[in-house]
Amino acid sequence: MSATTLTPTAAAQPRLRLGLWLETLAAWTLALAWAAPLLYALWAAIHPTGYATRFELFAPLTLDNFAAAWNAAPFPRYMLNSVLLVTFVTGCQFVLGTLAAFVFARSSSRWAGMLFAIVLVQLMIMPDMLIVENYRTMRMLGLVDTVVGIGLPYVASAFGIFLLRQTFKQVPKELEDAARIEGCRTFGILWKVYVPLARPTYLAYGLTSVSYHWNNFLWPLVITNTVETRPLTVGLAVFASTDQGIDWAIISAATLLTSAPLLLAFLLFQRQFVQSFMRAGIR
Repeated sequence: MSATTLTPTAAAQPRLRLGLWLETLAAWTLALAWAAPLLYALWAAIHPTGYATRFELFAPLTLDNFAAAWNAAPFPRYMLNSVLLVTFVTGCQFVLGTLAAFVFARSSSRWAGMLFAIVLVQLMIMPDMLIVENYRTMRMLGLVDTVVGIGLPYVASAFGIFLLRQTFKQVPKELEDAARIEGCRTFGILWKVYVPLARPTYLAYGLTSVSYHWNNFLWPLVITNTVETRPLTVGLAVFASTDQGIDWAIISAATLLTSAPLLLAFLLFQRQFVQSFMRAGIR
């Protein structure tokens, strides 16, 4: 019996090792494929222009490309516009999403489910399909070429409402009843009970929203015309489309400057980012 029991296990061990080895190889291959553009940009940015496509181990290092990129275009203004944009959009999404999700999670109205289904229809519509209508609306409101005009079409997010609603529905009703006994009104219950318990969801969605709007390109390109309102993505595209030719070393340095805040945020909060998504119940 002992030999019969041990034989299949011993025979399966080589296959388990092979499977683990193949999984590790696939993971490293995907990681290298994902990191290859970033590694090339880093190489080109810290070496002189002549070494942008020459991979020599002892090539000289330099930081002049970063200084040249920073001085060649108004990147401080572009970065300020991007910060203002993501702050405005994410803040509005938190406020509107919280209020809507609370109503959909706790409302006993028979129309709540139908209204929530209508909200979810937004998930099926690509934002690029609404560019013409959004532009007409922003022109009618006088918000063309403004940071508010860039962010206004995104202040209500169906994904954020859905995510917060699912989180609020998991909050025990007893906590709300206890808060009412203590004298809390509706907004007090929302602020003191629901919002603190949904912090992982806010963090997960906030990081996703900031990343999306920091990298958004097409709509900001359509709605902006001047340096004073262009975000980083549009500013980088305008900077790269020079008629004098493209210096890949400086372009790579500028790309790293624009992506550095997101990369730094991910490196600092990657554990909280993954845990927040897991606790938020995204499947």
